Amino acid sequence: MNEDILINITPQETRVALVLQGAVQELHIERTLTRGLAGNVYSGKVVRVLPGMQSAFIDIGLERAAFLHVADIWEARPHDGQAAVPVPIEKLLFDGQVLTVQVIKDPIGTKGARLSTQISIAGRMLVYLPQDSHIGISQKIEKETEREALRARMQGLLPKEEKGGYIVRTQAEDASDSDLQADIEYLRKTWATITHGARTRPPTSLLHQDLSLAQRVLRDFVHDETATIQVDSRENFLSLNEFGKVYTPSVLPRLQHYTGERPLFDLYGVEEEIQRALGRRVDLKSGGYLIVDQTEAMTTIDVNTGGYVGGRNFADTIFKTNLEAAHAIARQLRLRNLGGIIILDFIDMENAEHRNAVLSELKKALARDRTKVSVSGFSALGLVEMTRKRTRESLAHILCEPCPACSGKGQVKTSRTICYEILRELLREAKQFNPREFRILASQEVVDMFLEEESQHLAMLGDFIGKKISLQVENAYHQEQYDVILM
Repeated sequence: MNEDILINITPQETRVALVLQGAVQELHIERTLTRGLAGNVYSGKVVRVLPGMQSAFIDIGLERAAFLHVADIWEARPHDGQAAVPVPIEKLLFDGQVLTVQVIKDPIGTKGARLSTQISIAGRMLVYLPQDSHIGISQKIEKETEREALRARMQGLLPKEEKGGYIVRTQAEDASDSDLQADIEYLRKTWATITHGARTRPPTSLLHQDLSLAQRVLRDFVHDETATIQVDSRENFLSLNEFGKVYTPSVLPRLQHYTGERPLFDLYGVEEEIQRALGRRVDLKSGGYLIVDQTEAMTTIDVNTGGYVGGRNFADTIFKTNLEAAHAIARQLRLRNLGGIIILDFIDMENAEHRNAVLSELKKALARDRTKVSVSGFSALGLVEMTRKRTRESLAHILCEPCPACSGKGQVKTSRTICYEILRELLREAKQFNPREFRILASQEVVDMFLEEESQHLAMLGDFIGKKISLQVENAYHQEQYDVILM
């Protein structure tokens, strides 16, 4: 199945869509002002060590201090066959200490970035581990003979003075010695620049920044099934072409400059797909639908039959809906970049074979996901629990913010409820103050409620407190917002 990669670049942001058989599978967005931090290397300064949590807060020059756990400290790990004796963090770090750290997880929500002191620098075919002497091979290269051959080739290519280690990526499976050698030289030079910066630059300095999103597409996203890589900016197409000549020459035949009149994302329906991916409801072709709810702690996905009644019997209808939902769920997880704990509520199936088939289909659909996924079986409550590694913000968190009216609750108080709150507020104010008049400033909906259905209650309160009560519409107020003014 051929996959197309679409790259839309403007001065303010870069957007990448992966399209398979006409359907958008993944969306990646990188904004110039809020570029992702994962992979960046900083000279960090220890702000506070927390022995009780075996962690520390590190200042790397961001708005929020970053988080470093003892498990992510290279010096705390056993090396060269040492026994796994845990070293307390208070014996490794102290306040004010300066150390070189790498961001392994972007800031998400209210949480700061997560750090590691084990530095890894990704190249096109190799990942360099300057603090480790081990040569590892990607698990996706399964044949043991190929793994050993690659390991032997790497050992023959490394300089004698090399003390670091490497992980051979899947892309290196058919690489020539010259390709591997070029990657080794690039990575060693990058590490030399980082170490020089760590010695000479002040704390909180950025020592190394990962590639831009468009460059990472050429390095990480392209595989055998990639048919085209279309870029809608001539300037950036030329820039990527130059980058590709040095680092990814094999992908250049697939790199194209899109010159059509219609916007690239409009042509492939990506803009509409983005809007749908921000909604709660996902319609299935059969008439069923999913409801996706994303919270701070987890994401829940509920499957419903909706208008689908096409099965031979009720059990068959449920089974077919759940099978279709399994594929839709796998696509939505990638499209929305949902991570963390995910609970799937398929329609209840009494047949064990049906449950196993749905679970198998879900795992099969998730196999194309580059992000690490772990799926449990059906629980006693009929739910499927799964996790998907969270490495960056979800699509909704990048493009949206909490509603100012409901503060993220997804609902607002009714105008009648606000009227009753105002009446209670008037009564409290009348007991403490003695103004000539009370004036209510509220939204149109609330004022209309007071003038119509709640007019009698407002008049009764005015008679009770012996004060005039006037109403004033504030068009800028949302339904829950009001003020009581003493005149």
